[in-house]
Amino acid sequence: MKRFAFKKIDAFATGHSSGNPAGCIYLQHKNDITSEEMLRIVQQLQGFVSEVAYLAPSAQQHVDFELTYYSAEREVDFCGHATIAIMYDVIKHDPILRQKTTITILTARKGQLAVENRLKTDDAVYITAPEPVFSPIAIPGSKIAAALRVPESALTGKYPLACVNAGLQTLLVPIRSLEEILHITPDFQELKTFCEQQDVDILTLFSDEVSHPQRQYRTRVFAPRFGYLEDPATGSGNAAFGYYLLQNGFWDGTPLILEQNKLKDRANIVRLSTNTDNQGIQRVLFGGGAVVRIEGEYILS
Repeated sequence: MKRFAFKKIDAFATGHSSGNPAGCIYLQHKNDITSEEMLRIVQQLQGFVSEVAYLAPSAQQHVDFELTYYSAEREVDFCGHATIAIMYDVIKHDPILRQKTTITILTARKGQLAVENRLKTDDAVYITAPEPVFSPIAIPGSKIAAALRVPESALTGKYPLACVNAGLQTLLVPIRSLEEILHITPDFQELKTFCEQQDVDILTLFSDEVSHPQRQYRTRVFAPRFGYLEDPATGSGNAAFGYYLLQNGFWDGTPLILEQNKLKDRANIVRLSTNTDNQGIQRVLFGGGAVVRIEGEYILS
């Protein structure tokens, strides 16, 4: 029998929205748990949280923590909302970390990433998204529309379709209006089959019609390959969207506020900004706060 410190934390939650739940396991050493045990924990939590982040102190120089992510299906290359959840929590409750402006994490599959501590100014942490990889897209709009169960006319020609990997292979799909994006209801199995056939991890749908004038875009993210249909608030999916906007000249890098989910007046809030890394590359940061809902021990027998 093993016991682990455990929290259920809702990332990107606001006073009017529930955020996106993540399971967070705090390890004393990364070898305290096996990959099989990590997968088993998430499978036991299926329906309660979509992913679990496993955090351990790092023995590597200039790295604070190491992170691994699992969904109920498999290990996940990167999980933005779980990173926001666990890093917001660990920084907030550690007096030494609260004084640091930048914390370095090492992810199992995406390498080192910087975490900016903005708790004092924004009550949020910002994660530097992995460097993007842009892929050519040869998927007809008609096929995407069919997979989403919408008419092809719902896909606006104002923005191009695109595939961007900023942690996960993401298909960017522009939707013509706020009402249309809010009412999209795909079938889980149909969309999962489409993603598997096209080798897409997630779909980020977006519209420049929003429910609040101080926000710039509405997004919805579908992730059936990870065992659930919709992700209500995401880091990697919106980071890919930020890189897409930069690449296509729709964004100058100044702070953006995104509203995400299917609820018109109770959206989750994801913030995007940019900085330049030590190689002179413009990188997207996604940011938000988090709320601890459950805290205790996870007993794995």
